[in-house]
Amino acid sequence: MAGPQCCSVLLTGANRGIGLEIVKRLLEKANPPKMVFATCRDPEGARGQELKSLASKHPNLKILQLETTDPASVEAAAKKVKAHLGDCGLNLLINNAGVMPPCTLESATAKDMLDVYNTNTVGPMLVTKAFLPLLKKAAHASKQKGMSCGKAAIVNMSTILASIEKTPETYFFIPVVSYRCSKTALNMLTKCQSMGYKDEGILCTALHPGWVKTELGSDQADLTVEESVDGIMKVLCNLSEKEHGVLVSWEGKVLPW
Repeated sequence: MAGPQCCSVLLTGANRGIGLEIVKRLLEKANPPKMVFATCRDPEGARGQELKSLASKHPNLKILQLETTDPASVEAAAKKVKAHLGDCGLNLLINNAGVMPPCTLESATAKDMLDVYNTNTVGPMLVTKAFLPLLKKAAHASKQKGMSCGKAAIVNMSTILASIEKTPETYFFIPVVSYRCSKTALNMLTKCQSMGYKDEGILCTALHPGWVKTELGSDQADLTVEESVDGIMKVLCNLSEKEHGVLVSWEGKVLPW
């Protein structure tokens, strides 16, 4: 990941799958960020052990507890990040945490839908609101022209399954109706953020990581985590005003909403 130097990055859902691999790639860079904040629900649990191992080798990695659907947890994490950053802002926020339970039109219940929306749509909204002051600080302090992840950016992890235009091509792909609906709402949130934060110089983009072999994906998926993150890192490097307020694939292609 070349491009503009990104001094600070925060990821949600960073203890497994795509999130964990992005953390690894950031730390492996020739010019790694000065601070990488990896957040997850339970850093002390079994799924947090790999992050803890990485943190023991990389002093620039900070692990924080953050439950994206809990406002108190989000605010507590934001205060800790602010304390770590001091006078510096946050350059890149990646809203990666999400859930994708099986759900058909016949099986869906009100609780199913609301639970998935809470994690996939409300969570990213709460996290972004909490870290917005730090993103603004980074954007205002930057001498870089234009928009980039090295200045200030919000990347919401979305999916091609949320594209209304592409639904006829993907409807029978996986029965995850609640996931599709929640991510379509996340796309709208991304678009609204792109309008609301444009004058602040904050880049806002939705990112489709591909169909990946993770717990959220499937063993039958097209991509390994490594292949997906190879593409994601290149996309993050090259994001600019052209991708502001759009849905981009792991290959860097703009997808229809």
